[in-house]
Amino acid sequence: MTQGFDYDLVIIGAGVGGHGAALHAVGCGLKTAIIEAADMGGTCVNRGCVPSKALLAASGRVRELRNAHHLQTLGIQIQNVQFDRQAIANHANNLAAKIQGDLTNSLKRLGVDIIRGWGKVTGTQKVSVTTDSGEKTITAKDIILSPGSVPFVPPGVEVDGKTVFTSDQGVKLEWLPNWIAIIGSGYIGLEFSDVYSALGCEITMIEALDQLMPGFDRDIAKLAERVLITPRDIETYVGIYAKRVIPGSPVVIELANFKTKEDVAVLEVDACFVATGRIPATKNLGLESVSVELDRRNFIPVNDHMAVLSGGEVVPHLWAIGDATGKMMLAHAASAQGIVAVENICGRNKEVDYQSIPAAAFTHPEISYVGMTETQAQEKATAEGFEVAVAKSYFKGNSKALAEGEVDGITKVIYRKDTGELLGVHIFGLHASDIIHEASAAIANRESVHKLAHLVHAHPTLSEVLDEAYKRAVGV
Repeated sequence: MTQGFDYDLVIIGAGVGGHGAALHAVGCGLKTAIIEAADMGGTCVNRGCVPSKALLAASGRVRELRNAHHLQTLGIQIQNVQFDRQAIANHANNLAAKIQGDLTNSLKRLGVDIIRGWGKVTGTQKVSVTTDSGEKTITAKDIILSPGSVPFVPPGVEVDGKTVFTSDQGVKLEWLPNWIAIIGSGYIGLEFSDVYSALGCEITMIEALDQLMPGFDRDIAKLAERVLITPRDIETYVGIYAKRVIPGSPVVIELANFKTKEDVAVLEVDACFVATGRIPATKNLGLESVSVELDRRNFIPVNDHMAVLSGGEVVPHLWAIGDATGKMMLAHAASAQGIVAVENICGRNKEVDYQSIPAAAFTHPEISYVGMTETQAQEKATAEGFEVAVAKSYFKGNSKALAEGEVDGITKVIYRKDTGELLGVHIFGLHASDIIHEASAAIANRESVHKLAHLVHAHPTLSEVLDEAYKRAVGV
């Protein structure tokens, strides 16, 4: 332990990022404490990744078993498929509880001190913790802030947690409305539209921007819309925003044109799911005590070493990771940032390579990507003076996809025409979230399509959609 401090490292926030940082810190020989005021595991374990994937797994089975045409092509006949909503909800809740327990036990087993209460910085290398029994101050050579994020609720939207709710309440699946409006068509909106439509709900999806799935590569979004939205019981409003949402029975939603702000229509639905993204939970962290100001979006300013910045300068011994930094609001990105922060605390120069961090939407079928979209790549090419090239392959030509009877899908590879360097990979199709990691490793190593085209993939596997795209890129 560092002389004169209670701990080598104190971490404020025990989400996935804080947990990953704590485990790595112990492995590096640091005496570590982690402070958490709410649920161990944070958003991911309790209100996000984990329970939502349990809901998607169960509802996905229902969708598959009710798809009589698909099953008949495989020679299978099933009738009268039923489900128990409460049992599905229990599956999600029980999984969250199990993983929360596993996470907590892993920290205890490695000797991390878990301090329950609200932690905040009170000065250089000082943290105060407010608990039910009072307040105490602890010292640490280094401090990592990992406070996470909360759902963003737009102005005019009133949340009651029952008829109008965010993902925090949605993962509990307390009821199935006959008609539900989903505000937002990003990851959260798409995944919950998948759950609700599979379980028989009618959906209205409201997107303020001028196209659905605005954060995705356009070729992927177009095909995904044709598969995930158009054939399902989902109507869509694009370029329209929810000016006002009033809870009740029914829920009243006043719609307006996003650009002109003119009133468009009034909807009366059974429920409204607010999926408009997340904002950093950066209030009351005591940052003013070390002269740190949040940026204009209330994120904690950091560099690629995860050191907190004040006026562009590094604040000694203070680090921040996860959603609160606004870099990539993904659980695994937070964990990677935590490891990088600890590496730098230990004097080993490390940076986060955001280009190689993959992302996925666990719809049926899935969407995944890593690196740049084609638009982003073109912008980089214009700035740096090179040409961008694109190659595509399709699941309908993949033997494993044909065997599964799941042929909706596309793989898009984006690369530099001169050097062949891989810039981005986007996949829509069966098990896309698993396939993407080969591309993630390739981007991390700055590989070229010329080398990747000669890798050998097992046959028949879904991974061959990547193999085919690489080969098409170089004409092999």
